[in-house]
Amino acid sequence: MVTAFTPFASFGGGLLIGLGAVLLMLGLGRILGATGILSGLAFPADAEEFSWRAAMVLGMVLAPGLVFLVSGNWPALDVPVSPAMIAIGGVIVGFGASLGSGCTSGHGICGLARLSRRSIVAVPTFMATAALTVYLIRHVFGG
Repeated sequence: MVTAFTPFASFGGGLLIGLGAVLLMLGLGRILGATGILSGLAFPADAEEFSWRAAMVLGMVLAPGLVFLVSGNWPALDVPVSPAMIAIGGVIVGFGASLGSGCTSGHGICGLARLSRRSIVAVPTFMATAALTVYLIRHVFGG
């Protein structure tokens, strides 16, 4: 499996995520962590919490449509695993985010920027685990 090299799209996406994180912190004093936003949407503390979390999730869901409107092309999506594997992966990621007190976006984007000790430990752990998983799937199990 070959991974496409997309430096401009990746850079642009990174800029937009960083801008979103900064605006959320400046506007509401909140951390942009996707798992925390989603869990707070499922169990909101009050109507104001629900509103901003719903807006964030809606933006994440509608973003591919915006890409289509701007570029005329849908974002490429190639998922070479079964829906069952996606569901199992989702459960594992959810468990890991709960165990790690946050997800990759919260720790990697916002936590590192705030020099959070917990994030400084969590992000290398995420990266090492991802590298090991890719190695095992591609080279040991032949996926």
